[in-house]
Amino acid sequence: MAAYLIGEIAVKDPERWRRYTDGVRDSLAPFGAQVVFRGRRASVLAGEQDRELAVVIRFDDHDTLQRWFRSDAYQALIPLRERAADVVIAGYEEAG
Repeated sequence: MAAYLIGEIAVKDPERWRRYTDGVRDSLAPFGAQVVFRGRRASVLAGEQDRELAVVIRFDDHDTLQRWFRSDAYQALIPLRERAADVVIAGYEEAG
């Protein structure tokens, strides 16, 4: 069953953020992951949202998402991510 990573992002350092996203793109390839959506918030229709960017990445299953997240390639990017932006990352499985 497909799994999706959803990231909500508030960028603090655009140059570092660009380097991070370049690294993420490279780290996803061995896992067959696909960026489904990347965009900037246009409006908040209900509730509160302080992060201006969002990304949705599709994986074949939740195990593959977890393996990517724990991979050496992605783990090496985490310090850069933490300096570049405030991020919330969550994994979701498709509802059957």
